[in-house]
Amino acid sequence: MVIEPLHHLKPAAPKSMTPPSTLVLASSSRYRRELLQRLGLPFSVDTPEIDEGRLRDESPADLATRLAIAKATAVGARWPAALVIGSDQVAAVDGTFLGKPGTTANAVRQLQQTSGKRVDFMTGICLLNTATGRQQAALVCYSVFFRRLTDEQIRRYVERERPLDCSGAFKSEGLGAALVERSTGDDPGALIGLPLYRLVQMLDNEGIDVLSV
Repeated sequence: MVIEPLHHLKPAAPKSMTPPSTLVLASSSRYRRELLQRLGLPFSVDTPEIDEGRLRDESPADLATRLAIAKATAVGARWPAALVIGSDQVAAVDGTFLGKPGTTANAVRQLQQTSGKRVDFMTGICLLNTATGRQQAALVCYSVFFRRLTDEQIRRYVERERPLDCSGAFKSEGLGAALVERSTGDDPGALIGLPLYRLVQMLDNEGIDVLSV
């Protein structure tokens, strides 16, 4: 799976420069918080207040990237000297968007729709340095090939896992493993909603070596 190159990337900050000491996650997602905690960096959480609606004729990839940038920008306006992380995930099957189901009935319908098919999970990520205005953004893709599932299997999965706040009703870090035939991608964090490999690269561009903090 190809990872698209960084967008809006200015020349890397010299390692001698002192990067902002504050790291902010622009998200209300507990899954993203748990992922970011794996890097062992102190960070704050600030919820972005943006319209997450899709623009007319907007592709899943464009939507995920635009919303990641919008989240970082909205939260960044409240943090004058920080590195702000924005991220957004969009799932699609056969050209159809799959959002967070919200209800049990919607979760069942989504999984019936994806049974036996490939679902592409596209995660946009943006790192905004509010002190310099420097912005890095990228799109990281991960594809999941679902097993053919019976309605009873789907119903039991939804009852046990309650994946109502997960795109496509797929919670990969839990019982969702039982739904999958195989998957392809370069950054497993992207499947959950925050591509850590790419984020580490972005932080390094800002003078932060995760292994040296």
